[in-house]
Amino acid sequence: MSLLRSLFLLLALVLLPAVAGWHPASAQEDLETLRPLINALAEGKYQETEQQIGDLAATGNSAVAPALEALGDGDLYVRKSDKQVFIAKKSGKSYSLTDPLTLEAAGEAGSREVGKIKVNNKLRRVIRAALGSLTLMAPDPKVRKAAAEAVFKAKDPEAIESLDAAIAKETEDDVRLVMEQARAAAVLNSDRGDADKLAAIETLESMGNRDALSLLIGLQDSSEGAVRDAATTAVTRINKSLALWDNLQNVWYGLSLGSVLLLAAIGLAITFGVMGVINMAHGEMVMIGAYTTFVVQELIRSSAPGLFDYSLFIALPLAFLVSGAIGVGIERGVIRWLYGRPLETLLATWGISLILQQAVRSIFGPTNQEVGNPDWMSGAFELGQLTITYNRMWIVVFAMLVFAGLMLVLKKTPFGLFTRAVTQNRRMAASMGIRTPWIDALTFGLGSGIAGIAGVALSQIDNVSPNLGQGYIIDSFMVVVFGGVGNLWGTLVGAMTLGVVNKFLEPYAGAVLGKIFVLVFIILFIQKRPRGLFALKGRAVEA
Repeated sequence: MSLLRSLFLLLALVLLPAVAGWHPASAQEDLETLRPLINALAEGKYQETEQQIGDLAATGNSAVAPALEALGDGDLYVRKSDKQVFIAKKSGKSYSLTDPLTLEAAGEAGSREVGKIKVNNKLRRVIRAALGSLTLMAPDPKVRKAAAEAVFKAKDPEAIESLDAAIAKETEDDVRLVMEQARAAAVLNSDRGDADKLAAIETLESMGNRDALSLLIGLQDSSEGAVRDAATTAVTRINKSLALWDNLQNVWYGLSLGSVLLLAAIGLAITFGVMGVINMAHGEMVMIGAYTTFVVQELIRSSAPGLFDYSLFIALPLAFLVSGAIGVGIERGVIRWLYGRPLETLLATWGISLILQQAVRSIFGPTNQEVGNPDWMSGAFELGQLTITYNRMWIVVFAMLVFAGLMLVLKKTPFGLFTRAVTQNRRMAASMGIRTPWIDALTFGLGSGIAGIAGVALSQIDNVSPNLGQGYIIDSFMVVVFGGVGNLWGTLVGAMTLGVVNKFLEPYAGAVLGKIFVLVFIILFIQKRPRGLFALKGRAVEA
């Protein structure tokens, strides 16, 4: 039997029982209504058998697929004593019998007790068509679509008739499109005339993806005349289209990377802009947020598994509070004694980062921890030839929400007003009664808290380990310096720009060399614009 028929049988056995409404009692009743149709295969001649095969296919029930498969393979027998039909396998001098509907063992029978139900080549073609129609005309659109996709992969010309019948009856536009594409693939693999093949080439050209390109390249090498010319033209057009889609895919990957950099850098932009502190422990705040997510998910797995899809919503405020509290503690305990001494601040925060890493290793171990994706962040969808994963899409959305929320806090609240005042002119703000030490502490806590919620997002796309933050600290500083110290709009533009540039460089230079090129570009850029893309006026500039 052909690969196509095996695929159809697998689809029939696995997918059709999933159609809504099935349960054991109703399934058993359905089997009993099918048994007379199975037994009828032993009656009559080839013409009657062809009709009986059609009647079985018309039921649309996957339970008849094993019987049809056995009939085509010559393994379907009738027991002479009661005219019951079984799947039979030779076992020594007797036959082992299997019920064709339940697939349960039905004992043994001698060679004289059973008779083989014979088929010819014509009936075998009918059987293949019947197996195809079982799935191509199934009640569930998902089953029909999966069957059409199986035909596309198999490219079996014998499925063309089944596809024609299914296309004529199909009511779902997306399923009909897949069937038409499968028919085109089968036609190109058949001995049909040039007119049919030219129409099939046009169908595959409109499909425009890499599967269609692969088929057309094969046809281009094996055909001649008008068909070869049409295939060559279609391959050229598809290649141009795919080149455009590849560029768009790189833009999407760049925006996705940019949103990750934005989440990692936006908190750093605040603390660096307000306090002028080079916080080398910022990456560890990201790491702490990721581990907070891990702890929340572990508690939910053990105590309330039904809440797992809401685990990230629970982890977000907790990660903000935990990371923010640690940030305030670091500022009050260490950094406030080192203002105006940037080298000492850098070394102190670097030491703190090592302490936090080792603390996490001691508590959770040095290996990666499992953080799961909720259902709504799992999977992907296609937009044209773009593949967009849900976790990346939601991280982009989340990054924009965090950015918008932070802008509202800084523009519309008293705390934001005080923070902007301290950023622009610390002495004047202090002379107006603003308690600049507490603004420093709260700002450092805010920046650390935002890094914590960045860790929640990064836990969905990266390994949660003690070294998680180290992979983002250098990139975060590049984003802040490139965009303009203390300017959130500059951080947004800088993150997205560097993300897109990185993704366009990677295919040509590799990930590591691409980052080196970006670093060299930033160094040269800062030589021309020391204050970055968007420079602030006031104390931050003078510093």
